[in-house]
Amino acid sequence: MDVVHFSIGSILSIALQALLLSSSYGSLEPYDLLYNNAVEAFYRKDYKDVVRHMEGALRSYAEVRQTKVRCRLRCQNQHPFDSASMDLQFFDVVLRRSYCQNECIEEKVGTQSMHKISEDVIQDFHRRIPYNYLQLAYQKLKQLDKAAAAAHTYFQANPESVEMDQNLEQYKALEGTDLDHFVDREARPHQRSFSAGVKLYDNANYEEAISLFEEALQEYYRADVECRALCQGPQRFEEQDHILYRYSLYQLISDHFTQVLHCEHECVRDLSTRPGRLSPMENYLPLHYDYLQFAYYQLNMVEEALACAQSYLLFHEGDEFMTENVEYYREAIGHDLKPREKAEWYLRRHEQELELLMIGSDNMHVELTEGHYWTSTGGREDSNRIPSGTDGWMEYVPISEKKNFTLAPPQELREGGPLVYDSVQLIQNSQALNGTQRVLLDDVMSVEECAELKNLAHTITMAGDGYRGKMSPHTPNERFEGATVLKALQYGYEGRVPLKSARLFYDVSERARRIIESYFLLNSTLHFSYTHLVCRTAITGQQDHRNDLSHPIHADNCLLDPEANECWKEAPAYTYRDYSALLYLNGDFEGGEFIFTEMDAKTVTAQVKPKCGRMVGFSSGGENPHGVRAVTRGQRCAVALWFTLDPLFRELERLQADEVVQALDNQSSQSKWDTSLNINPKDEL
Repeated sequence: MDVVHFSIGSILSIALQALLLSSSYGSLEPYDLLYNNAVEAFYRKDYKDVVRHMEGALRSYAEVRQTKVRCRLRCQNQHPFDSASMDLQFFDVVLRRSYCQNECIEEKVGTQSMHKISEDVIQDFHRRIPYNYLQLAYQKLKQLDKAAAAAHTYFQANPESVEMDQNLEQYKALEGTDLDHFVDREARPHQRSFSAGVKLYDNANYEEAISLFEEALQEYYRADVECRALCQGPQRFEEQDHILYRYSLYQLISDHFTQVLHCEHECVRDLSTRPGRLSPMENYLPLHYDYLQFAYYQLNMVEEALACAQSYLLFHEGDEFMTENVEYYREAIGHDLKPREKAEWYLRRHEQELELLMIGSDNMHVELTEGHYWTSTGGREDSNRIPSGTDGWMEYVPISEKKNFTLAPPQELREGGPLVYDSVQLIQNSQALNGTQRVLLDDVMSVEECAELKNLAHTITMAGDGYRGKMSPHTPNERFEGATVLKALQYGYEGRVPLKSARLFYDVSERARRIIESYFLLNSTLHFSYTHLVCRTAITGQQDHRNDLSHPIHADNCLLDPEANECWKEAPAYTYRDYSALLYLNGDFEGGEFIFTEMDAKTVTAQVKPKCGRMVGFSSGGENPHGVRAVTRGQRCAVALWFTLDPLFRELERLQADEVVQALDNQSSQSKWDTSLNINPKDEL
C-alpha cells in the first residue's frame, strides 16, 4: 500500500485556514464603495470629489484585477497538479492552492476589498461608465485635456452614444485641447501596438512596424495568460437550479472545470475584440505573422520571414499563397525552418482544450460553438504580395458556426393584409416609413380604453420592472415603470384594480397580435414573446440641455454594430423575436418620438409621434434599428409587445395569463395563483 505523506487532518486544517484567514495586511479601498461615493458626489455637484473618488475607484479596480492574476499564477506554480494521481493528493493541491490565493489576495488588497461585487457595478466598469462621469466632472473643473481623454475612453467602448460623439466634437473645437489629449486610457497594449504597427506598415516603414508587431505578439500572449488566470474565479451555472442541484461531487467538479475551460477558450475571442464591439477582429492573431513575414522579407531577413510564414500556416494549414511564400523563402536560404515555438504551443493547447470542451459540454448539456476565432482573409493576387489584411484587419467576423445571419424574418417578406378591425386605420406602410416590414396604424384603441389602461398603469407599474430592477436603465434623466399582463390579472383577481381594466390589457395585446399577424400576411401563428405595459417619466430638474436618448438605437433580435454596419444574431440578443409593436396610450408629453434609423444608428429614416391608439409595428431584425428620443416633460405610456414565430419561445407569463382568462370566462373560482413568480422580463423598447 502506498504511503501517503499527509493526513486527512492536514487537509482539513488547510481548509479551515482558507476559511478563517487572519488579519488583513492590505488597505485598498473597495472600488464599488469609491464608485458609489463618486456618483453621490456627482449628484451633489461636488466635482472635485467626483474626480477623487472615481479615479480612486479605477485604480482600485485595476489593482484588484492585477492582484488576482498575480496571486492565481503564483499559487498555480507553487501547487501544480503534476503529481496528483490520487484523490487525496488532488484535493490537497486544490485546498492548498485555494488557501494560497486567498492569503495572497488578502495580503495585497485587504479583506475590505475581497467581498463580492454586484454584477451591476462590474458591468458599469466593463462598459467604462466611470469615464462618463469623469468627463463631465473634468469639464466642470475646466480641465479640458483630462475631459477629452475621459470622453474618448468612454466612446471607444460605447460607439453608439450619440451624446458622447457630440461631446467629443465640441472638445475638439475648444481652445486648450489638441489631438494628443484624445487618448484611450484603457487601451489594451497588444491591440494598441498592433494598430500602430499597421499604420507604419501601410507607410512602408517596415523596420519600426516589425518592432511593434513583435511587441504586439508578446503583449498578446501576456494578455492571454492574464485572461486565463481571471477565469479561475467563481463560475455561473446558467440553466441549472443549484438549490435543487443533487449531482455527485465529481459531477460538480466536472461542471466547474468545464466552465473554466470554456472561459479560457473564450480568451481567444476576448483578446481579438475591441472595446464596445460585438465580434472579434478578423484573423487577428495569425495576421501578426502574416504582416511580419512580408515585412521581414522587405528587409531581406528571409529566415525570420520563413519562420513567421510557417507560423501562419499553423492556423491556416494548406493556405495556397502562404505555401508559395514558404517555398520561395526555403529556396532563398537553402534550408527549412520550423514555426515559432510559441505559436505551436498556443495552437496545440487550443486544440486540446477543444477536445476537453466537447467532452465537458456533453456532460453539462451546454451548447458549445465549434471552430476557431480566426478565419483566412481569402484570395491573394501573387506570392510576393502585401499580406492579406492590410485593409481588412479592421473587419469583423462572427464565430465560424454563426456565419452571416440573414436579417429578414424567416418567411417571404409581405405586407398589406387585412387590419382585422374596422376602426383601425392604415397611416403609413413600409414605403412611407422608408424601410421594410414597417407599419403605422391609428385607432387601435379608443380614447376611453387609453385612459383606462393609463389609470391601470399608475396603479400596477413598478419602478424598474422589466429592466432588471433598474429605475433608470437607459438614461438617468427618466424613470421607468412597468408591469406584465399576468401581474395585472393577478391584481384584478385580488381586487386591487378593476378586473375589467386588467382584462382590457389582456384583450388589447391580443388585438395587436392579430393585427400584426394579419397585416404582414404571416403563414404561421405569431406567438407572444413578451408583453409589457410601461411608462417613462421625465425627471424634473434634469432636462436642461439634454441630448441623449430615452432608449438608445438598437434592434430587437440581434446586436447592432453600427461601425461594422452589421447586426449580429447572437447572445445576449433575443434572437427568437420576429416582430415587434408599440401601442401608445397618450401623447400629452414632450419629446419621446419613436425613430427608425439606418444601421449606422445615426441616420433617421422615419419618426413617429405617439398618441392614444397609435401603433407602430415592424420586423425585429437588423433591417429595423430603432430608438426613442428623450422624454423631456411629462409621462409617456405604451404597451410594448414582442412576438415570435417559434412556439418554443412563447412567453411563459402569457400562457399562465391565458389559463387565468379561460378560468374567468368559465366562471371558475378554482384558479391557482403563484404569488412567488419571479419571471426575468426582457428589456423594453
